Amino acid sequence: MGAAMPTYDYIILGSGIAGLFTALLAREHGSVLVVTKGAIEDSNTRYAQGGIAAAIGPGDSAALHLEDTLGAGAGLVDEAAARILTADAAERIADLVRLGVPFDTLDGEIVLGHEGAHSARRIIHAGGDATGAHIELTLSTLARVEGITVLEHTLATKIVVRDGRADGVRVLDTATGSESEYRCHHLVLATGGAGQLYRYTTNPAVATGDGIALAYRAGAEVMDMEFIQFHPTALRLPGVPVFLISEAVRGEGGRLYAPDGRRFMLDLDDRAELAPRDVVARAIVREMAAAGSDHVWLDVTHLPAERVTARFPQIYRFCLEQGLDMTRERIPVSPAAHYTMGGVHTNSWGETTLAGMYAAGEVACTGVHGANRLASNSLLETVVFARRVVERTLSSEDTPAPASPDTLTLEAPESGEVPPATLAGLQALMWDDAGIVRDAAGLERAGRMLGAWQARIAAPSNRTTHELANLVLAGRLVADAALRRRESRGAHFRTDFPETSAAWQRHQVYRNDTRSAGGGGSSGRARDAE
Repeated sequence: MGAAMPTYDYIILGSGIAGLFTALLAREHGSVLVVTKGAIEDSNTRYAQGGIAAAIGPGDSAALHLEDTLGAGAGLVDEAAARILTADAAERIADLVRLGVPFDTLDGEIVLGHEGAHSARRIIHAGGDATGAHIELTLSTLARVEGITVLEHTLATKIVVRDGRADGVRVLDTATGSESEYRCHHLVLATGGAGQLYRYTTNPAVATGDGIALAYRAGAEVMDMEFIQFHPTALRLPGVPVFLISEAVRGEGGRLYAPDGRRFMLDLDDRAELAPRDVVARAIVREMAAAGSDHVWLDVTHLPAERVTARFPQIYRFCLEQGLDMTRERIPVSPAAHYTMGGVHTNSWGETTLAGMYAAGEVACTGVHGANRLASNSLLETVVFARRVVERTLSSEDTPAPASPDTLTLEAPESGEVPPATLAGLQALMWDDAGIVRDAAGLERAGRMLGAWQARIAAPSNRTTHELANLVLAGRLVADAALRRRESRGAHFRTDFPETSAAWQRHQVYRNDTRSAGGGGSSGRARDAE
């Protein structure tokens, strides 16, 4: 036998706010290893513009925040988890302040912004629209100072399960190609979402559904994958990369105009531009289709220029670099994939259904977002449930979340004559057939193609091929769940089932049948959860 396998108390996959916040808390209770496939700063957190929601302002309350969260989630929010989220919000903001996150203040008070579907100003931001960047820099700097072991440019390729428990991970050094294995007492998934499934996305290149795919292959449950949130307003200029135009821009008074000059949201919802994201995104899609345009207009030219530049310095600078002065000109925008509401099924302590494994952040499905995430609840969810994960690891109870009964089937893929799988091809397929507006024909077409790709794809050998395999599996879960859900609810809209059905006020949970599935996790089971 060779040398003993390196063992840590905690292995954390991912270096966004969920992973680093967990690591900083866990370091007080044992040895910590953070594994991240890019540099430590590469994560969705870095690109979060809007801020963190917390009911800390005058006239606001956790009860109102809970009510807004339940309303946005379209009947599928886990109320107990959402109650924890909103009740713990103020304390978790205080945690971030103690860690050094420089939230914006005025006369000693934290400045609060307004975003869609919120009934009060409760969005806390840092550096105007640079909230995520400030949080990521603060936490990554602390992680280095505190001596937490971080493996950068290292991709987790398999969750090692021994005796029914997550016992460690197999990893690939993407620079050298060498493989290693590490053991742990507690494994925490904090790998983010799967935004790279789509041609147009606000997510960085690292968001390839890795944690979801790893967990599924290891036999953990995955839930609500049909609910992908599309942000209504991403910059749309020829030859310019997709760039998020924060919802906070509309919160500060930005108005949406159709290509023909109409302010179209006034006739669709009492909240106009501040309606829930799914409502606004679909309205924009309808206006673009009617006009044969690839964008609508977002206008802030009626606001004081100094207010716009001070509140949105990143957005203003980026637009100006593209030759667009948003204080004088309307911004061309269109929807883009933004957030994965579904993910690895957890209970309110972040425990997955696989013993020894936890999940926090966008990779997790705690149930707090339901069918449509309330703006700025995502960063809050990471810190609230990351703390609960660490608290749970200190408990004498070391049991997984209860497994779900009654499964459906994610069929084993059938090989067919299809073009080779590529990232661009997958993204185009998902955008066209499993995007903002869906129907059975498109979802079936997507499912067939994804299944054929999964059956034919070669064994992954490097970061690119591992990521593609993970996206193909995540895409299958999205398309299959969307096809099964024969209604429209929240972010999931089907033209052939345009109404919301009481019979579908339930979750869909998928679980891999590890007895028959190979490394690709090609077969599995799913169940409808009440």
